[in-house]
Amino acid sequence: MKSRMLSNHQEIIDTANKSEVCFVGMVDTQNMPYVVPMNFGLFHDNIYLHSAPDGRKIAFLKNKADVCVNFTSDHHLRWQNEGVACSYSMKYRSIRAYGKVEFIDDFDEKVKHLNVIMQKYTGKDFPFNEPAVRDVLCWRVMVHTWEGRVYGY
Repeated sequence: MKSRMLSNHQEIIDTANKSEVCFVGMVDTQNMPYVVPMNFGLFHDNIYLHSAPDGRKIAFLKNKADVCVNFTSDHHLRWQNEGVACSYSMKYRSIRAYGKVEFIDDFDEKVKHLNVIMQKYTGKDFPFNEPAVRDVLCWRVMVHTWEGRVYGY
């Protein structure tokens, strides 16, 4: 069984949305890869994330805003012969998005972006108090390239 590339943009977005978390890859100040799992929301082909306002990843992103975000879903172990190790494989759906991070400072925009994330996980919008919004860093990944691959489906 061969993997296949996804070419339908809506299928790529739907597959990314099925993921519970995404993995954000960036480059640290020593030019080494650095990857963190994060909760996310998708809206108009952008990825919305949030974090503490400082820390290692924020320092790395302020130095270089380019990221690769990976989403995976529908993992299922399969085999052709249960007694033969080399006949095992994993069915999966995988999406990669390449883009640049921009940080959101505007209060109302931050609330919108936080609700994009909350909609994904709860299906609801929430009011946010001023200290909560002030003390969180919201980021938008402006995606320039989406790629997808599926194996076994």
